[in-house]
Amino acid sequence: MTDLAATSNRPLLLYTILAIGVLYAPILFLVLFSVNDSLYITFPFRGFTTKWYEQMLGNAQMLQALTNSLKVGAITAVTATLVATLAAKAITRYRFPGRQPILSFVMLPLVIPEVILGTSLLTLFLSSGLSLSLFTITLGHIVICTPYALAVMMSRFAGFDTSMEEASLDLGETAFATFWRVTLPLVWPGILASLLLSFLISFDDFVISYFLTGSDQTLPVFIYSQLRFPRNLPGVLALGVCIIAASILLVCVAEWLRRRDTSSEV
Repeated sequence: MTDLAATSNRPLLLYTILAIGVLYAPILFLVLFSVNDSLYITFPFRGFTTKWYEQMLGNAQMLQALTNSLKVGAITAVTATLVATLAAKAITRYRFPGRQPILSFVMLPLVIPEVILGTSLLTLFLSSGLSLSLFTITLGHIVICTPYALAVMMSRFAGFDTSMEEASLDLGETAFATFWRVTLPLVWPGILASLLLSFLISFDDFVISYFLTGSDQTLPVFIYSQLRFPRNLPGVLALGVCIIAASILLVCVAEWLRRRDTSSEV
């Protein structure tokens, strides 16, 4: 029986290995060329080197662009999650006139092409007298991240028993105390997921950042500008490997927190 099951699952196993290979082959090449002792991204390999990582650490413009992206991503994630948490609470718990049209309007950036959205935001900011800067990029990222955060938070609010909130109110707690002591701990995994999702979308965004950037560039825009200079490209690859390693670590931490939360609920 065991041999039969193993034989029947063999095509599925091969398909899984092939799919994983196709997905992660670009990342593998990124890692390999980041330690290749050649200025150009071509075969064959000339040898092992870590000088591109040293070049990365010595590139002040690149590190400044990375810092800008981290700042914009952090502010965007916190703001979008805060707005989405309050909006999800209102939409899932209360009935008010225009509820569905308002929800559709908030979700609209999900279906608008980013090129159109970036052009609209650029026109709005310039016509209102705002100078293009990290502030305008952050505003643009909040616009595109809030619908994603709202979708995450609405599913979380809809997923737990509201009788616990009602019991807290019946026992004399105020609405704010109930939200702080009952609702917030229950939706905390959703808040973490929303923070992570919003940060990654903001950190990875190129189109909106390209339209709204001023003298301070975010990392995707900076990397795009470096494609014209082959001498700087290996340092970009090294930075890419470091970002991938940090992303894997972040996902592992998020999964550990999720498992710990699930275990505590059981």
